[in-house]
Amino acid sequence: MALKEQLDKFNKQQVKCQSTLSSIASSRERTGSSRQSVPLPAAISQKKPDAAPVKFSNDTERLQIINNIRKAPVGAQIKRVIDLLFEKRLALTPEQINELCHVDMHANKAVFDSLRKNPKAHYDGRRFSYKATHDVKDKNQLLSLVSKYPDGIAVVDLKDAYPNVIEDLKALSASEDIWLLSNSQEDIAYPNNFKCEIKVDDEFKALFRDIDIPSDMLDVEKELLKIGLKPATNTAERRAAAQTHGVSNKPKDKKKKKQEISKRTKLTNAHLPELFQSLNASSSRN
Repeated sequence: MALKEQLDKFNKQQVKCQSTLSSIASSRERTGSSRQSVPLPAAISQKKPDAAPVKFSNDTERLQIINNIRKAPVGAQIKRVIDLLFEKRLALTPEQINELCHVDMHANKAVFDSLRKNPKAHYDGRRFSYKATHDVKDKNQLLSLVSKYPDGIAVVDLKDAYPNVIEDLKALSASEDIWLLSNSQEDIAYPNNFKCEIKVDDEFKALFRDIDIPSDMLDVEKELLKIGLKPATNTAERRAAAQTHGVSNKPKDKKKKKQEISKRTKLTNAHLPELFQSLNASSSRN
């Protein structure tokens, strides 16, 4: 009897244990399915890209450029500074120049001394600035400068005055305040003022007077065509037309008929009696 009771008790414990294991297994299955249904955040699901490796090539290239500039000849470094001053049109200290174009004048005394003596650079004891050929800053000053040169001023000497000087020269020419003329070598700006005295070289005068001008207009037209100028007349055509119509090409000699003084002539020159001798003679004959 006791043994049977113990077997029943054991069977009940086995059933209970089996039920407990089944519930645990089903619980795990539900947890796993719920985890699979929940989407992972994008920041977690996506793999983070690897950080870009640090490169020193750009900085190395920059340092190489600076090193090449500072090892360049003195003339090349001065040109670099002059170009900077021309572009900026500002007064710059040696430190600012070094920062902008990498020319270290503190470390290179030859560059510093040469730049102080350069005709295109002005040094006030602390700063360097660009020195133009003519000190003009705007269109009004430009017009005033050109007016002082009746024989003309070369445009090449005005190009570095200030950045838009060429545009102002064209504007002054368009308004006829000045004349812009070109020869085979350069452009010249002249003041449009006919009151100014223009000096002409004696050599130029002699060349002008020694020019042999043909007497025949046909030869004159041929010479004009040789230098690329179109004559205003066409002598050959005019002569051909004259021959066709039987008109003589030579101008007729017009003989002026001597006007005789008659009795009806109003005498206004009575104080010149010799003018009226013929009149007196004819009167006496009548």
